Amino acid sequence: MKRAIKKQSYEANRDVQRWLREQHEEHGPEAFNPTFLASRRDSDWILSSLSVFHQQGLITDVISQASSGKEATVYCCIAHPSTGAEYLAAKVYRPRMFRSLKNDAVYRDSRARHDEHGRPQRGERGRRSSESRNSRGRALQVADWIETEYQVQQELSLVGAAVPHTYAQAGNAILMEWIGAEVPAPRLSDVTLDRSEAQPLFELLIDNIGLFLANNRIHGDLSAYNILYWEGNVTVIDFAQMVDPRYSSEIYPIFERDIARVCSFFARYGISANPTDIAADLWTRYLMGDLEAAR
Repeated sequence: MKRAIKKQSYEANRDVQRWLREQHEEHGPEAFNPTFLASRRDSDWILSSLSVFHQQGLITDVISQASSGKEATVYCCIAHPSTGAEYLAAKVYRPRMFRSLKNDAVYRDSRARHDEHGRPQRGERGRRSSESRNSRGRALQVADWIETEYQVQQELSLVGAAVPHTYAQAGNAILMEWIGAEVPAPRLSDVTLDRSEAQPLFELLIDNIGLFLANNRIHGDLSAYNILYWEGNVTVIDFAQMVDPRYSSEIYPIFERDIARVCSFFARYGISANPTDIAADLWTRYLMGDLEAAR
């Protein structure tokens, strides 16, 4: 009989421990003792990710865990009064080696890449360089994914898209607007809408997909599971798998899939829409330069 292999926690991994040491050396030992972390075994890992936001005067405490998935965990933080907010959301990514994105190569090829010095690279040579197996190459992949998500949300927020406003990004964490009140806003997948609000929300989401595209952004994994619903409004989250149509001619199916998932969800409320037609119309207008890039 085979002996069961004990699964090692990611906090015990040598690469993660090295990451923790580097974060400690970079940001220093300044005391930050969040309420939520008092008895958690992964407190060192979370502290290494969030202490910098405390040092920057953006948060004063971490009070709860809002959600957790394979890629990241979101924590509810008490915002510093200087931010003008009551709560902020801190999204903490696990290291790249613990993530598993579907069609990873497609997403990597559909965004800008950088060399070991942070310079943009193009073409096959850039792809090979950016995918280097050494520790420097892996660290750059981590940084690229997280920094790109932060920048995308920042850009889309500035043009009026229905995305959380971003405050800061450090290492493997992004600090952003909290959607909800004392409790986090539910995902659209967990909500039963009134019939009267379904059509306006559907149209709002399609408008936002068009706005994303006009700004050279495709969500890449859009569904009711990464759309938040709060007080009659929707907010799109989770841009880790964003793709840029300027860097690949093969991502149209991803774009059409985003729209198909939205149409499928709203079909239960009697909304009849053809995702193929909607995608083709938006794509054609994008190629013709007829989509508005800002509101």
